Amino acid sequence: MSDIMTKVDIITSPNKLDDLIDALNKIGITGMTVSNVLGCGVQKGHKEYYRGMSVDIKLLSKVKIEIVICEVPVDLLVETAKKVLHTGNIGDGKIFVYDVQNVIRISNGAEGLEALK
Repeated sequence: MSDIMTKVDIITSPNKLDDLIDALNKIGITGMTVSNVLGCGVQKGHKEYYRGMSVDIKLLSKVKIEIVICEVPVDLLVETAKKVLHTGNIGDGKIFVYDVQNVIRISNGAEGLEALK
């Protein structure tokens, strides 16, 4: 087991969330935080019609999945996410990878790797 902790944030379409969670579970990742977020990137939004009028929607609904890992290789997580989320279209999402200095479990004060167990 490595002493290195890594945080991976994945931002993608809500309709891909269940497939991603299933794939992550298969590689041993069960702990994650999922948030509904709004964002824009290359897509720059889209047009919708509300009561017959065109409305520019600049922020699109996305989900953000936050995962901190130490035992599962980061490359495996990233490749799994890319495989599940890739459609080849703009809007597939982004993956961000960060180093984590420490994790503290509030309930018992455990720190580092012990706090992730």
